[in-house]
Amino acid sequence: MKKIFRYGCMTALAIMSAASCNTKEFLKEEPLDFYTPDNALKTSADFQSAVNYLHNRMRHILFGGINLDANFSLRYATDFAVNATDYNPPVKLNDYKNTMVPTFNVVEVIWQNVYTVISNANVVINRAPQATGLSEADRNLFKAQAQFFRAWGYNMLANLYGGVPIMTEEVTIPRTNYVRATRDEVYQLCRKDLTEAIVFLKNVETVKDGAVNKQAAQHLLTEVLISLKAYDEAIASATQVINHPALSLMTARFGRRSDKPGDVYRDLFELNNQNRTSGNKEGIFIIQTDYLNPASPARDVIQWAIMPNITNLRVNTSVNGAPPTSQPAMLGFNDQLAGRGIGWIRPTKHFLYTIWGDPNDIRNSEYNIVRDFRMDGVPVNSDAYGKWYVKDGFKAKATNFNDTIRNWYPILKKATFSEGDFPIEVVQKDANGNPIMSPFGGRMLFNASGDVYSKDAYLMRLAETYLLRAEAYIRKGDAGSAATDINKVRSRSNAADVDAGDVNMDYLLDERLRELYVEELRMVTLCRMGLLYDRDKKYNEKSGLTIETYHNLWPIPFSEIERNTDAKIDQNTGYK
Repeated sequence: MKKIFRYGCMTALAIMSAASCNTKEFLKEEPLDFYTPDNALKTSADFQSAVNYLHNRMRHILFGGINLDANFSLRYATDFAVNATDYNPPVKLNDYKNTMVPTFNVVEVIWQNVYTVISNANVVINRAPQATGLSEADRNLFKAQAQFFRAWGYNMLANLYGGVPIMTEEVTIPRTNYVRATRDEVYQLCRKDLTEAIVFLKNVETVKDGAVNKQAAQHLLTEVLISLKAYDEAIASATQVINHPALSLMTARFGRRSDKPGDVYRDLFELNNQNRTSGNKEGIFIIQTDYLNPASPARDVIQWAIMPNITNLRVNTSVNGAPPTSQPAMLGFNDQLAGRGIGWIRPTKHFLYTIWGDPNDIRNSEYNIVRDFRMDGVPVNSDAYGKWYVKDGFKAKATNFNDTIRNWYPILKKATFSEGDFPIEVVQKDANGNPIMSPFGGRMLFNASGDVYSKDAYLMRLAETYLLRAEAYIRKGDAGSAATDINKVRSRSNAADVDAGDVNMDYLLDERLRELYVEELRMVTLCRMGLLYDRDKKYNEKSGLTIETYHNLWPIPFSEIERNTDAKIDQNTGYK
């Protein structure tokens, strides 16, 4: 017993002595029942999960999974759309001066969620090269994908806020000493990340649908190089994408519904037509989403927000020759027009009525922008039943002031399903379980859940690459080459060519509206170009009344300045 006790004491003393020599190791916590980067990022499957999470966070930012106002603010209060939910007094971004301030929740939500993407990308970028469980090819590929996401995040921040704090390492402890880099320094980091990533990323035709690929990085690099005024390099980068043999503008009908009335532009936005597996060679980077998939948002809120609230639309109509009375124009939301909309994002008059000068432009065809409908909500024995709301003059007889503000305006079909594509759960049914149909057009009527919308969406497609190269040519002073690129896009849409003498930045921005409406984060584009004030002042009926030149950049969130106690983050000029 004495020997056992003696050896026990000696062992304890040895352990204590070793611990005193290496206290940090002895006290180091080893997580056994939760994941950290140290114990979770080891295998290829682990790193793929980390990259999938980056896709997930990007999807939430773009589809409204973070905050509805934040998502919508990336599109409205621009030359494309107004906020139609608030009339008098104007609030939100209908009143730029009093809403776009450092305490506005939108500027904080976007800032924090984009930095979440960046922070998680940093983990992969720093861990992948050290992962002994990966092949060298996998280490390079996972790092390259994360660099793409980091560049995408910093590019968005620089476009919206100007110079922002740069962090390229994992943050393991709270920091309160951030300082702003210059806008060009942020763009230079994006350039470095993308240039390095392009070496290891695979071509678009060799990766799974929705995966980061070489051409997506080159497309994003083109935009970054334009911001850096490296126009020749931007042209070269865009040319690599445009000349890639696996990519081309879609000029012939394709995919599902190609045998039905329509056109190729509508085909681009039909359900399941966005990916290469559908025959689409125009998509470069496609955000993947599926109905009832827990990895996706419950829905893409754009359909719900941008469609008019047609069930609130009323018209004056005479029943059996009696004096006109107010009646609902629509029987209900339906799958032929738009599903359930609330008219939150209402396109501007400039977009709906001014920019469509060419009657042959299929982007404005009846298959893509619905400008009229037959009324089925009024009594059968009224003078409005079965008549066209616009063509037959009933728009002028609408009784509620908001009919062209929120309850009726042309419907953008690229932001909704086609008839028959909505989930059966949202369809109204009779006592026998059969769908309830409108008498006109065979359209099915929906219940209150008719705003369900989950469809893969373009983050990048080749048409925009042409327009980015055109922008670089314009900035370089080569209007002829810019016109050639713009006409490539217009030709696909059966629109007449534009002359080089008519090409300038305003024309390019109108062309981007015609081609990229709904898809484009218009706020980000206009802030990047420093033209938010000019275009909003000229074309937005509401926010254009209060916008100031300093709004070309968003304010730095006050919360970020306040918590950064050990260094100073300067506010953008014009904000208090």
